[in-house]
Amino acid sequence: MVAVVRILAVVLLALVGPTGCARPAAARSAARPPVARALERLDGAPRPEVLDLALRAYECGREAGAVEGPLLTLIDYSLPSTVRRLWVIDVPRRRVLFHELVAHGENSGGNWATAFSNRPGSRQSSLGLFRTEDTYVGGHGVSLRLEGLEPGVNDQAMQRKIVMHGADYVDSRVVHSLGRLGRSWGCPALPRPVSRRVIDRIKGGSALFAYYPDRRWLGQSRFLRCDGVRVARR
Repeated sequence: MVAVVRILAVVLLALVGPTGCARPAAARSAARPPVARALERLDGAPRPEVLDLALRAYECGREAGAVEGPLLTLIDYSLPSTVRRLWVIDVPRRRVLFHELVAHGENSGGNWATAFSNRPGSRQSSLGLFRTEDTYVGGHGVSLRLEGLEPGVNDQAMQRKIVMHGADYVDSRVVHSLGRLGRSWGCPALPRPVSRRVIDRIKGGSALFAYYPDRRWLGQSRFLRCDGVRVARR
């Protein structure tokens, strides 16, 4: 009799999971935002766990008045520089407008970015939620200013002159030569042929979210917790 009870217990545990209340995979998928479920079916879509975090930060930023408009730019720095790891997403329409290569800072790593900083002079990329601002013409041509919205994480972006711009070193031919893209001084640099179109589309207050599985940032980001965020605009 005891053996029969044990067998039944094992079967029940396999069916319901260790807590007895785990949701089926279909239920978990249905609970995700419709835009996430629509985009993940596309070839080359962001990984679901990264997209979910980006959408959470985007929605929180909109609720706080920190960002505006329908567009979300997502950079996944946990991917190598040799793959397209930047997406511009029209959230309400559930569409990917751009999917491009993007460089990271020279002191963030070689092909793989592993180190990030908010410190001036670090020449490293920064994580977190940014707001796109206005454009100007500089040494790299038309460039887009980025305002970092997370204190201690990216709020020195303006002082550091972290901007989006085009660069010749962001090109598949460089990858064939070096085995990686060239690197910036911390800016998210784009392929020159597409940079102006991306910049013109996302400028003027939209959200840019830069991801890496950094435990400290993930645990502290107020845009991922979204617990009464208040943003002091400059």
